[in-house]
Amino acid sequence: MKISSACLLIGLLISNLLWAQDLKVNSDLLNKNLQELAKIGKNENGGSDRIGFSDFDLEGRAFTMKLMKEAGMEVSIDAAGNIIGSVYGTVPGLSKIAFGSHIDEVPNGGDYDGPVGSLSAIEVVRTMQEAGYSSRHPLEVIIFANEEGGVIGSRGKVGTLSQAALQVVSSSGLTMAEGIKKIGGNPDKIEEQVSKEGEYAAYLELHIEQGANLFQEGLEIGVVEGIVAIEWWDFTFKGITNHAGTTPMNMRKDALLPAAQLVLDINEIVNSFDGAHVGTVGKIQAFPGAGNVIPGEAKITLEIRDLSSEKIWAIYAEIEKRAKELAQQAGMGLDIDHIEVASESALSDPKIQKMIEKSASDLGLSYKYMPSGAGHDAQEMARITPIGMIFVPSKDGISHSPDEYTSPEDVANGANVLLRTILEIDKSGLE
Repeated sequence: MKISSACLLIGLLISNLLWAQDLKVNSDLLNKNLQELAKIGKNENGGSDRIGFSDFDLEGRAFTMKLMKEAGMEVSIDAAGNIIGSVYGTVPGLSKIAFGSHIDEVPNGGDYDGPVGSLSAIEVVRTMQEAGYSSRHPLEVIIFANEEGGVIGSRGKVGTLSQAALQVVSSSGLTMAEGIKKIGGNPDKIEEQVSKEGEYAAYLELHIEQGANLFQEGLEIGVVEGIVAIEWWDFTFKGITNHAGTTPMNMRKDALLPAAQLVLDINEIVNSFDGAHVGTVGKIQAFPGAGNVIPGEAKITLEIRDLSSEKIWAIYAEIEKRAKELAQQAGMGLDIDHIEVASESALSDPKIQKMIEKSASDLGLSYKYMPSGAGHDAQEMARITPIGMIFVPSKDGISHSPDEYTSPEDVANGANVLLRTILEIDKSGLE
């Protein structure tokens, strides 16, 4: 008697469900691979110089592709230089579930920002393959190119990498176009391979928090609500340049004085709003910039981040009002310029958030909902597919530093939450 294809499919589904209940990543292997990758580009200060498009980046990519092949993936490099590891699904026509991160680092950076998500994604596939679990959806592990240099690979994947951006010189000394060629991509073909809506069912990214919230609160998992929008402004106060030795104090038009007061007032205004937003003045310039000259012009650069653009602009409105008051009181001119940084907020899919929460809860892990204050490749992927992000603690909130550290236990926790969330999306979908 012939067994119908329907019976075979039912049997496969039952088998998969039984396997999925007990699947866990190999923590020892995952953390061993993280330490091996960390050796590539290690400098005398203990930091990582595996910057995008560098020779160290090439070496790290080769190591990563080796792991992907060993995990049973078909490996390729797309036109933007992204490494793609593919696994076929059992149900024809279903969209792909993608997950991954990056392996490049900032100069003298740490060993966890990017690699935790990248190598955990590989370990998730290896775990599934070794257990004989066959996903309904095709799976795709993406190791994005030069994330630290401006999310270059993910911008290339979704169609937001302009020709002008390709000519920008990266930290490696190469233009973005030259760097993409070096790592095996083809900048002339990027527009032809841009992914469209519907190609992916979801994109997930595991990442270290890069802040201290989880670590200070003793929590194990962050369910990311979204990636914040970022807005910048320049405030330029215009006084009168004059000799520092011959101009009496009561006759000065020192532009730095109202600028300095605005810095203090910005901190007060930002703190007067409830929420997880942040506001920062990270750049102050006095012109002409000589110790014996009264500054005739002073410029400060303001950055505000939050999940809500409306809130950002509400905070800015209060700051703008205060800046104009200070300029008027000082009898000075004031120019305010909005700087286009093209960083819109990207909200995580609510259903994926709930799946991440359930995965953490089923594993007995503590968690909290929280925004991501830093940008990620997921921010670009959100343009074409629902996204989700999982955070694990960063010791003391340190990142982009040789002191960056996430414990092996926290790495494994994040990888297991990623694994369970992918299994849930594969089983239930987001419909």
